[in-house]
Amino acid sequence: MDDWRNGGFGLYLHWPFCQSKCPYCDFNSHVAATIDQHRWGRAYLSEIHRIGAETPGRVLNSVFFGGGTPSLMQPDLVAAILETVRATWPLANDLEVTLEANPGSVEAGRFRGFREAGVNRVSMGIQALNDADLKKLGRLHSVAEARAAFDVARTTFDRVSFDLIYARQDQSLADWRQELTEALTMAADHLSMYQLTIEDGTAFGDRFKRGKLRGLPPDDLSADMYVLTQDICAAAGLPAYEVSNHAQPGSESRHNLIYWRAGDYAGIGPGAHGRLTLNGDRWATEAPRSPGEWLAQVERDGNGEVPRARLDRQEQGLEYLMMALRLSEGLDLPRYRAISGADPDERKLRDLVEIGMIERAGNRLRATTDGRMVLNSVIADLAGD
Repeated sequence: MDDWRNGGFGLYLHWPFCQSKCPYCDFNSHVAATIDQHRWGRAYLSEIHRIGAETPGRVLNSVFFGGGTPSLMQPDLVAAILETVRATWPLANDLEVTLEANPGSVEAGRFRGFREAGVNRVSMGIQALNDADLKKLGRLHSVAEARAAFDVARTTFDRVSFDLIYARQDQSLADWRQELTEALTMAADHLSMYQLTIEDGTAFGDRFKRGKLRGLPPDDLSADMYVLTQDICAAAGLPAYEVSNHAQPGSESRHNLIYWRAGDYAGIGPGAHGRLTLNGDRWATEAPRSPGEWLAQVERDGNGEVPRARLDRQEQGLEYLMMALRLSEGLDLPRYRAISGADPDERKLRDLVEIGMIERAGNRLRATTDGRMVLNSVIADLAGD
């Protein structure tokens, strides 16, 4: 009933608006000419009150403003949301409040206001450290602007993270080594490194289907870039604690750890997902993706969700398996048994250990470096798919 306590309790708020749509992005983000932030604020506060009434007395461990580009929100709106959060739940002493930001001058100019509102961690979407590739990725900022914004963030917030994308068009292993080495000189305590993936429904996806997206690295080069990332970051004191995330010990994203450790989290905003354990049942929550539809539904019905889905024990076990194996700490086998009511298939475990995809250490199951590179296949094998 209370298994979620092993992961904690967090709040995710989705701001769906961006200045422009990046060609690789398949997130729920939209470009709008005008945004009534007061109206949106009322909707967020209404949803916080609604979910707070279902989860009274829970200690909140983290708040995450994601998007979209939440650094385009007015600091007064962020302050109003966090004031309501503080009045709704008891807060952990080490509450983490993260806001995703783009490194444009407009967003950087708001950083002090965000800090005064209660934000104590910023995650910046820098994505590349050369101007030619930033242009290919559809980013609006330059490397100089990114560095300037990062310097402002580092002097404003206790904790700063930024994202980079590798396996980009025409990128060599030497190029990535140089760029990653440069990134590590910027003194972030957390880095997220994502391989460029071509998703259906994106501009890159359409271009790829037409044979117009040239210069993508072959799979073996992408794999070499992944291994190089692990080695360089570990040597610099930022080991991988998750497949794509590296941090100094103690600087891991507490909010994302709630996801990966199968905690509970409330999802508010267009397209936001959540997991809530209520009266012994675990529920998957989801909101309409369309910003206009979500906003109208909250105002009309006082509820910004589609009908919830109850997760059975097998589904909960699969989710825990999928999430926990992403972490370097791995999966707790007794907890998996308690959640799912069964143990992983022993024959499959032995086979995966034998070929070097996973390792067992006491009651924990971990993916090896080789296993992480093909993690979806490892999970599918263990899950019996």
